[in-house]
Amino acid sequence: MDDKLKESLRLSEQYFSDVVKKSIRTVPDWPEQGVMFRDITTALQDRTVFRKLIDAFIHRYHHLSIDAVAGVDARGFIIGSVLAYELNASFVPIRKKGKLPFDTVSESYELEYGKAEVEIHKDAFQQGDKVILVDDLIATGGTLLAASSLIERLGAEIIEAAAIIDLPDLGGSTKLKDKGLAVYSVCQYEGE
Repeated sequence: MDDKLKESLRLSEQYFSDVVKKSIRTVPDWPEQGVMFRDITTALQDRTVFRKLIDAFIHRYHHLSIDAVAGVDARGFIIGSVLAYELNASFVPIRKKGKLPFDTVSESYELEYGKAEVEIHKDAFQQGDKVILVDDLIATGGTLLAASSLIERLGAEIIEAAAIIDLPDLGGSTKLKDKGLAVYSVCQYEGE
């Protein structure tokens, strides 16, 4: 990629980031005291911002040959399904345990106050499929790490783990990168 194109993409990503970040509502002390909850529903409810949010992902991936977009239950479905449609790729849901009706593989992960488990259908991918993994938020990284393990166990290749928001102070994006995954977020909230 030449330098002019790289700079154009960087400016485009900055524009999308600014628009989306301004539209996200911050709810203090929810779901508990001290938490600054980043509410994406305001971005989704604004038709112009929602389009720009989707465009941010499309602009990033349209030039790649993507076989599937895997969306993490439940807010990853919102972006992931639309992105899959726009990229002419399949959409694969990664669900909470017990929600998929066919043969599955599962992966457990640590939460702040316990454990959780995600599942995927065993036949979700073909060997070597190129996949974008999507969720709404990267916090501690547990959900995306578990989802990435499932995808890799089924023989697919993750091109990038992507989210609307990254909270880098919580260390999730670093954990994903340490695992060898490329990571992208439309916007970040550092130390906020």
